[in-house]
Amino acid sequence: QVQLVESGGGLVRAGGSLSVSCAASGFIFRLNTMGWYRQASGKQRELVAQITPGGTTNYADSVKGRFTISRDNAKNTVSLQMNSLKPEDTAVYYCNLLISPRDYWGQGTQVTVSS
Repeated sequence: QVQLVESGGGLVRAGGSLSVSCAASGFIFRLNTMGWYRQASGKQRELVAQITPGGTTNYADSVKGRFTISRDNAKNTVSLQMNSLKPEDTAVYYCNLLISPRDYWGQGTQVTVSS
């Protein structure tokens, strides 16, 4: 079965950097678009970044130029490098796989940015 396991995250001061990673299993990783979403307290889950099998990336306007999504098809991992972090980036970050019509999610990892 599909498994997505996030790691990384933590607490950082504004302006700092963090990286989160997702280890995937149970499906053909190299053939699927992977994404990172986040959900701040009291808010809806939102798309942060996506990467296609070919490496094409898509970012939310709020993170463009600061976050970088990447994938390693040999290791079945997708990562999100987050630089110049802001307090408004504080959220639980989730790894996502869409195999239509079903979304798969990891358990999430907390990222907290202090001002």
